[in-house]
Amino acid sequence: MYSVKTSSTNQANKQGELSKCPVTFTLDRIGGRWKALILYNLTGGPLRYGALKKAMPAITEKMLIQQLKELEADALVRREVKPVVPPHVTYSLTTAGMDLAPVMQAMAAWGLKYTQSDVYRPAEL
Repeated sequence: MYSVKTSSTNQANKQGELSKCPVTFTLDRIGGRWKALILYNLTGGPLRYGALKKAMPAITEKMLIQQLKELEADALVRREVKPVVPPHVTYSLTTAGMDLAPVMQAMAAWGLKYTQSDVYRPAEL
């Protein structure tokens, strides 16, 4: 992945905010363009890499692999490799990942409500 300069002021501030605010902590784990979609696709049960990629055709392989590694590091996704040739890799949600399902459903309901609203549309100039 990438290395993070742990002694930077920015990292100290980030860690302080993550420890104080549970919403920030949650968004740090599931935020970004693809993580919520990966989690959503896994709510139906375990999927092999190919099926996950097929469910999200717009994501690049590099990005899918990176996001899966981050979700695994955050203990939201479990990666299981069966010792066969070729390797059989299955991804599934951990208990913590499954606990996010109602959170994501609430977020989806909010999104559906406000995508039809003028509240979040920019005003005409």
